[in-house]
Amino acid sequence: MIFTETKLKGAFIIDLERREDDRGFFARAFCQNEFSEHGLKPVIAQANLAFNRKKGTLRGMHFQYPPHAESKLVRATRGAILDIIVDLRPESPTYLQHVEVELTEENHRALYVPERFAHGYQALEDATETSYQVGEFYAPGSEGGLSPFDPRLGLKWPLPVSVISPKDAAWAPLDQVGDEVMRRMRVAP
Repeated sequence: MIFTETKLKGAFIIDLERREDDRGFFARAFCQNEFSEHGLKPVIAQANLAFNRKKGTLRGMHFQYPPHAESKLVRATRGAILDIIVDLRPESPTYLQHVEVELTEENHRALYVPERFAHGYQALEDATETSYQVGEFYAPGSEGGLSPFDPRLGLKWPLPVSVISPKDAAWAPLDQVGDEVMRRMRVAP
């Protein structure tokens, strides 16, 4: 695997290191040792799949608060997405900054999302499917989210939104929940 750290410390784009022949290619998509060598959490507590019928579908911006903060390894297994993550670590010099990465079935690229980051994406094609390997179990009492349209976050979705869940549409902007997010995302030194 080829690990490229983004401007957000601990968040990596992971490209496959392909071994190609007449059949196609073979590549390792996950390795605990390689993840540990890059300082990433090499734990998969759950493996999730999301199917998006319509181009323009928006999911996000999701996270879990500590002590159930979750890392994610996200990949588009069919179609394409624009994946966006936001740093919610109050002690980070990149607090509230984001990166966006296009993940497609053709580029086989993955995005490693560290704990205490918000995550969301928009489907760029009909019938898009995403795979998530998550480092923590789902804990409904620790679930959180931010409005994917919050002007303070400055996220630019490339397509008009065709579908969004009522829950995702109802996430509050930072002006309403920023103090709580900052307080609950802090970790003891």
